[in-house]
Parts: sequence; C-alpha cells; structure tokens
Amino acid sequence: MSLATYDDVNLILKLYELRREDKMRAARTWFVTNFKPKSMAEFNQLCPAGSEPNAFARQVTSYWDMVASFVTNGVLNQDLVFQNSRELLLVWVRLEPVIEEVRSAFKDPTYMKNMETVAKNYIEYLNRANPETAAAFKARVGG
Repeated sequence: MSLATYDDVNLILKLYELRREDKMRAARTWFVTNFKPKSMAEFNQLCPAGSEPNAFARQVTSYWDMVASFVTNGVLNQDLVFQNSRELLLVWVRLEPVIEEVRSAFKDPTYMKNMETVAKNYIEYLNRANPETAAAFKARVGG
C-alpha cells in the first residue's frame, strides 16, 4: 500500500466537486433510487435508449468507471478512494447483475472493467476489517 499524496487529495476534492454539480446530483439521486435491474430486459425497460434515465445511468456509471481508471492506472491512491466514497461500490453492486448482458449487447467485454476491478479490490479492503462488511453492504444497497 502506497501512501496518498497531496495530489491524490486534490484529485479526491475535485472529484467530490464534480459529484455536487446539479446534473450529476440529479443523476446520482435517480440512480440510487431507481437503478436496480436484474436483467438486460429490465435494464432496457428502465433506461430506454434516448431517455433521461438512460442518460442518468450512463452519467453515473461512466463517472465511476473514470474514477476507477485513475486508480487502475496508478494516478489516484486506491485506499484514499475507499476511505472517502462507498458510492463507487454501490454503483458496481447495482450494475453487476446485468454487466455481462450489457457487455454482450454492446459487444464490449471491457465495458466498465475499471470499475469492476476497483470494486473487487474494495470488497477485499472492506473484508480485511470485517469479513461480513461487504456482504452486509451489498444486502443493504443491492436493491
């Protein structure tokens, strides 16, 4: 584990600012309240192409995949992300039930791969403190 730097902290603060932007806040609120599909059919019904829910889902998931890409590429300290936002994990928990169908439909096996990688690391991080934490979190937010 490497120590976080001032650059890491500044990036975390900038990412937090972006999360507070009005459209992003609306997208995040919609996502947390509504995004709970268990199949591609449910995903398509909830987020039809061209709809506002589709735009919200894409905004939230792509934001967290972008953040995860900073971690997977060594630009942002992973533990600092884990200590400052469980929202990445919430988004992954909600997306995970449909991710393979989405990847297949998009013909993109790497779609949201950064988020998947960081989320799996996040689960390990939580379970090091208490082996029940990740499962309890998933049960609480899974939908």
